[in-house]
Amino acid sequence: MITAIVSIVIPAYNESNNIGNVISEIKKLHLDAEIIVVDDGSTDDTAKVAQNAGAIVYSHPYNIGNGAAVKTGIRMAKGEILVFMDGDGQHRPEDIRRMLELFPEYDMVVGARTMEGQASFGRAIGNQVYNWMASYVTKFPVKDLTSGFRAIKASIAKSYIYLLPNTYSYPTTITLGVLRDGQSVKYLPIEASKRKSGKSSIRIFNDGVRFLMIIIRICTLYSPLRIFLPVSASMFLLGCVRYFYSYITEGRFTNMSALLYITSIIIFMMGLVSEQICQMRFERRIGSRSVHSKYNSNDSKD
Repeated sequence: MITAIVSIVIPAYNESNNIGNVISEIKKLHLDAEIIVVDDGSTDDTAKVAQNAGAIVYSHPYNIGNGAAVKTGIRMAKGEILVFMDGDGQHRPEDIRRMLELFPEYDMVVGARTMEGQASFGRAIGNQVYNWMASYVTKFPVKDLTSGFRAIKASIAKSYIYLLPNTYSYPTTITLGVLRDGQSVKYLPIEASKRKSGKSSIRIFNDGVRFLMIIIRICTLYSPLRIFLPVSASMFLLGCVRYFYSYITEGRFTNMSALLYITSIIIFMMGLVSEQICQMRFERRIGSRSVHSKYNSNDSKD
C-alpha cells in the first residue's frame, strides 16, 4: 500500500497527439498523485491538451531541452516520490504501481527496457555500450542507463538538480550520481511500446556523442581513477612495447619510450589528485546535507 505523496512528472515537446491518452491512462490507476506536465516550448497544443486532460501544466517560453523540463518538474513537484515518464506513449502507466511498491526499500527504481523495447537496433547497441561503461565506473550492474521511466525519492532528486544537464541525458547523470553516493537502485523489467505517433527528436550520432561525453564527465566527477588509470596503464604498456621494439631493432632506449613512460606517470598522478579533490568535495557535500537537515529539524521543533 502506497502511503507517500506521489508526483508524476512528464516532460513533453509537441506531443499533443499522445499526451492526453497518457494522462487518461494514469488517472485510471487511481493513485491520487499529482500529474505535472512540463511543456518545453511546444509549437502545437500540447499544453492545452494536457490541461484539459487534468494535468498541472508548466510551460517553458521556448524549447530548452528534455532535462530542463525534468528539472522544472522536480522544482514544482510536491510529492515525496517523483515518477518520471515520457509523454509519447512508450511507457505503460500500469508499471508505475509496480515501481511504487518497491518504496521505501529502494531509493530509486528504474524501468529497464528489453532489446525489443528499444527504438531501433542502433540505439539498442549504443545503450548496451553505455550500460557497460556505467557498470564499470559504478561497480554496479546498470541495465538501462538512459531509461527515462523511473521513480525516485524527491529529496534525492532535488539534491541533484545542479548536476542535471538540459538535454536528454539527465537519466545518465542522475543514475551515476545516485550510485556513486551509495543510494540503493532497483532495475525493474518493463515493456516499452513504439511511439504512438510523431517522431523522436533524439539524433543517434549527435546525442550519442553527447551521452558519451556526459558519461565521461560524470565519471571523472565521481570516480576519476576509473578513467585516468586505464589511460595511464595504456600509455605505460605502449612505452613497454616501444622500448621492446627499439631495443630489438636499435639496441637502445629511445626518446619516444621515455615520453610514453613520463606521460603514464603524469596521467596517474593527475588521477590521484582528482580522486582526492573528488573525495573532499563529496565529504563537504555530505556535511552540508547534515547541517541542512539539522536546521530543518530544529525549525520543525520550533
